[in-house]
Amino acid sequence: MLLTMLFMICMFGFIGKLIGFAFRFSWSMIKVAFFLVFLPFILIAMVFGGLLYVAFPVLLVAMIVGLLVKEA
Repeated sequence: MLLTMLFMICMFGFIGKLIGFAFRFSWSMIKVAFFLVFLPFILIAMVFGGLLYVAFPVLLVAMIVGLLVKEA
């Protein structure tokens, strides 16, 4: 009985760690997809739509953030 309880406690801890890892991984993938795929398409659509005055500052801010932020 004691070993079963110990096994269950360790199993819940292991599953909790895996769920935490899955959330961190999915958040990283969403950030990569946004900055590599969606942001350039949004900026190109803004330029073709005549919103160059909005797209240019957004591009400058993205470039500055990209230069200042260090990846771990």
